[in-house]
Amino acid sequence: MHGEYKVPGGKLVVVDLEVVDNVISGFRLAGDFFLEPDDALEDINAAVNGLAADSDAATIAAAVRAALPPEATLLGFSPESVAVAVRRSLAHASSWRDYDWQLIHAKAVPPVMQMALDEVLAVEVGEGRRQPTLRIWEWNEPAVVIGSFQSLKNEVDAVNAEKHGFTVVRRVSGGGAMFMEAGSVITYSIYAPTELVHGMTFADSYAFLDEWVITALKSLGIDAHYQPLNDITSPTGKIGGAAQKRLGSGAVLHHVTMSYDMDGEKMVQVLRIGREKLSDKGITSAAKRVDPLRSQTGLSRAEIIDRMKQTFTSLYGATPGDITDEEYAKAADLVESKFSTDEWIGRVP
Repeated sequence: MHGEYKVPGGKLVVVDLEVVDNVISGFRLAGDFFLEPDDALEDINAAVNGLAADSDAATIAAAVRAALPPEATLLGFSPESVAVAVRRSLAHASSWRDYDWQLIHAKAVPPVMQMALDEVLAVEVGEGRRQPTLRIWEWNEPAVVIGSFQSLKNEVDAVNAEKHGFTVVRRVSGGGAMFMEAGSVITYSIYAPTELVHGMTFADSYAFLDEWVITALKSLGIDAHYQPLNDITSPTGKIGGAAQKRLGSGAVLHHVTMSYDMDGEKMVQVLRIGREKLSDKGITSAAKRVDPLRSQTGLSRAEIIDRMKQTFTSLYGATPGDITDEEYAKAADLVESKFSTDEWIGRVP
């Protein structure tokens, strides 16, 4: 069995092993990491050999850590990343380059249609009718997108939302509210087979699925990094947040919204944001604009999106694609039956 795990912000960890009578044997660790002293590599190999094949990641990581000499230095990887690579090998996990990715940057559609498209495209990938896909969203009307489990009345000031023309919709993934206006955010979704994140915890998979965009932002001069569980941030404040949903069809839906240039004063009128949450979003004054991508790059939103496309394509390979008429039709049906209904939007009052 063979497993690979690219540590977010770190190095590639590669493992090869066999399983005999539910016991790991013939284990060998490799990669482009740094390790001192040299013979610590054999200590790691010996620690994993003999473990039960159904050992969880915590057990594997603990065995590796216990086997390391006190003076050992690990750069670009950790006992936990070795454990992830082992679990991925045992789960027959896939890698980014195993797939023919499509990259969609389609027309703007109403907010409720965006919600439906996320579910439809994820299901299409999970059921094998669509290749794994990166979709970049476009917005032409204001909206508040609340998480699947958020309280509608606790998150949104209905009077101010109506005053400013904001539609309120609910997505299928958890997490917090997203404040959307045309030209103010950059949002993307990844629709992938769950095999891509086999062997990873939810926390591991968040950083793994967004490493490419961290690379893109760094190439633009932003000192971006991932802050667990689901934030993309920089020394000057939060840039964006991710949310994720695993579907029974065999797909993972992972989406991210990053602030380009948002109206902070309007946001605190529409969203019921307390002071702690406000500071977490990098706003020191309600009147200040939330503009980490614009202010840190000096680039237009379109230029940043172009760099993101280039980075994803160079790292994983991707060809331009589009949403099919059939997929739009399925999404329209789902809007009527689910996403536009009071039962869904108000599922948590």
